[in-house]
Amino acid sequence: MPIAPKDASCSSDSVVVIVPCLNEEEHVEKTLAHFMGVPAHIVCKIVVSDGGSTDRTVKIVEECGRRDSRVVLLRNNRRIQSSALNRAVELYGDLARFIVRVDAHADYPAGFCTTLLAAQRTTGADSVVVSMIAKGVTCSQMAAAAAQNSKLGNGGSAHRRKAQGRFVDHGHHALLDVNAFRLVGGYDESFSHNEDAELDFRLTAAGCRIYLCAGADITYYPRKSLLSLFNQYRNFGSGRAMTILKHRVKPRLRQLLPVMVGPAAVMSLLWPLAPFLAIPAVLWATISLTYGVVLGVRGKSWCACGAGVAAILMHLGFSFGFISQIVRSAAIGGSRSSGGTQQATP
Repeated sequence: MPIAPKDASCSSDSVVVIVPCLNEEEHVEKTLAHFMGVPAHIVCKIVVSDGGSTDRTVKIVEECGRRDSRVVLLRNNRRIQSSALNRAVELYGDLARFIVRVDAHADYPAGFCTTLLAAQRTTGADSVVVSMIAKGVTCSQMAAAAAQNSKLGNGGSAHRRKAQGRFVDHGHHALLDVNAFRLVGGYDESFSHNEDAELDFRLTAAGCRIYLCAGADITYYPRKSLLSLFNQYRNFGSGRAMTILKHRVKPRLRQLLPVMVGPAAVMSLLWPLAPFLAIPAVLWATISLTYGVVLGVRGKSWCACGAGVAAILMHLGFSFGFISQIVRSAAIGGSRSSGGTQQATP
C-alpha cells in the first residue's frame, strides 16, 4: 500500500483524524463537519475508513471531500474497526505525530482536539482517552442510554461517567501517539470488538501511559432497537473473553457479574422441576427493572424507566457472547491438541 505524501499543513502539533464507519449516513456528515471546522494546523487530515457501506455514507464522505481536501475516503475491505484503524495508520500515520480516533455516531465538544493535545503536552501520555456519555433520541435509545450511564449498565467503569482527569488502564480511544501505536503492533485484527481494551492492555504492558482527559467527554448514541443492543453486547462479551484468554488475565468483578446472568436465566427454565432454581434469575430481573424505574423517575423520563429492560438485554447479550467465546476457544484448543486443523474465526 502506498504511503501518503507529506502534507505541508501537518506538523508535530497537528493530528490525523481517523473515522472508521459502516452505514453511518445518519451521523457521518455532522461528525465530519465538526472536524472540517477545525483549522488545518490542528487537524491536517481526516481519513474516513469505510467498511463497505451500502447506504449513502460513501456519497456523503465524497461530497465532504470536494468541499474540504483534507477529507479522504479509504476502503476497508475487512469491514471491522481494528482493520480500519490499522490501514489508516499504515497509509497516513507518517503525516503527524498523533492520530485521533473518531466515532461517526457520536457528538464531539468544541475544542476536542486542542483539549486532547493540551492534555498530552501536560502529562506526556502516550494515549489520551475520553469518557463516553450516552444520549437517546428515540424511547428505546433513552432507555439504553440511562442504563449505560449507570452502574447497572457500566459497572462503574471510569470512562462511562464524566472524567476528572487521571491515569487509567483503559478508556474510550481518542488521541494516540503513532510511535506507541506502532510499537505494540496496532490493533489486533482478530478482534471485531473490544479491540480498544486489548490494545490498551498491550500499551500498558509496554510501559506506555494512558490518561483519561477531563473536559473532552463525547456524546454517544446507543443502538436504536433492542435486538441490535443485545447483539452489540453479545459481541462485546465475546471480545472481552478473547482479551482475557489472549493475555491470561483475571476478569474483574464488574465483568464477571453479567457473565453469570446467562446461566441463571437458563437455570430458571427448570423451575417446574425445582422452583428454587429460578430464584437467581428472578432476583436479577427484579433488581434490574426496579433500578430502571428509579433511573427514570430521577431523570423525569418515562422512556428511561425502561432502563431495566435494556440492562437485562445488555447483561444477557454480554453473558452469551462471553460464554460462547470461551466454549469455542476450548473446542478449538481441544481439536488442536488432538491433531485437528480448525482455526479460530476472527
